[in-house]
Amino acid sequence: MLKFKKGFTLIELLVVIGILGILLAIVLIAINPARQFAQANNTARESDVNSLLNSIHQYAADNKGLLPANMPAKGAAAETIEGTGGADICASISPTYIAQLPVDPSLNLPAVGDCTVKTYNTGYTVAVDASGRVTVAAPDAQAVGATTPVISVTR
Repeated sequence: MLKFKKGFTLIELLVVIGILGILLAIVLIAINPARQFAQANNTARESDVNSLLNSIHQYAADNKGLLPANMPAKGAAAETIEGTGGADICASISPTYIAQLPVDPSLNLPAVGDCTVKTYNTGYTVAVDASGRVTVAAPDAQAVGATTPVISVTR
């Protein structure tokens, strides 16, 4: 009388492992975590740029159209919103018009809440064109697929 052993053969196990590997690869390609992170960071940048521009305009509305101190001159090149060497607008708009200055996600730094610390850098830029329109931009936007979006708002 023959005894049959219960179990899977090596071929059956290899086929199942191969199928699971193919399914895992398809799921990873569909999800694409790097693309998801880039999109999330760019969405945060869009929100931050809008918040900064809104706070600058709220300041101007309360101050008879005057822009915050230390803004770039009309028609000058864009300057980074930072404490040293750039557009140091923190004390003018925070905390009255914005609770904290947002910081670009690629910098991995907390939001700027203390304007007395002059070593902050938000990673965002601000410019004022010749007609007085203000532009806030996120120059470090991440590529999503083959294109890198331009994240800026002008009002």
